[in-house]
Amino acid sequence: MKIGDIATAAGVPTATVRFYERRGLIPRAPRTPAGYRKYGGDTARRLQFIKHAKELGFSLDDIQTMLELRTDDPAACRAVEALAQAKVQAVREHLRELRRLERILSRLVQKCEEPHAPAACPILEVLGKPATRQPAPAPGRRLA
Repeated sequence: MKIGDIATAAGVPTATVRFYERRGLIPRAPRTPAGYRKYGGDTARRLQFIKHAKELGFSLDDIQTMLELRTDDPAACRAVEALAQAKVQAVREHLRELRRLERILSRLVQKCEEPHAPAACPILEVLGKPATRQPAPAPGRRLA
């Protein structure tokens, strides 16, 4: 298959195929006498694996590791499980941070509903204060 065919089969742009080849995530394709890359069907499956792993939030380094561990060795499965557990923890931490941001932004929006000078925007006033990373206010407390 040519690069356009393999890209279509895997659901990725041709630039992605080239990038993954340069990065070593897929093997270098042999070239035809005219210089076209010639890929096998297993490359499409590998590209789909990479695409799916990326959709789950794995980095290309993690994906490279998983591709290298794709064996029947039980130790390989444990190593992939450890990568997945670390990803779950990272997602949970990200969700906590997003919830914290949501609370802060909701409080800022609520400030707009409170009486204030017509020319003064409460959100701009809060954002204009010097930035300091403080823990999120406890529920029910007002943001300064």
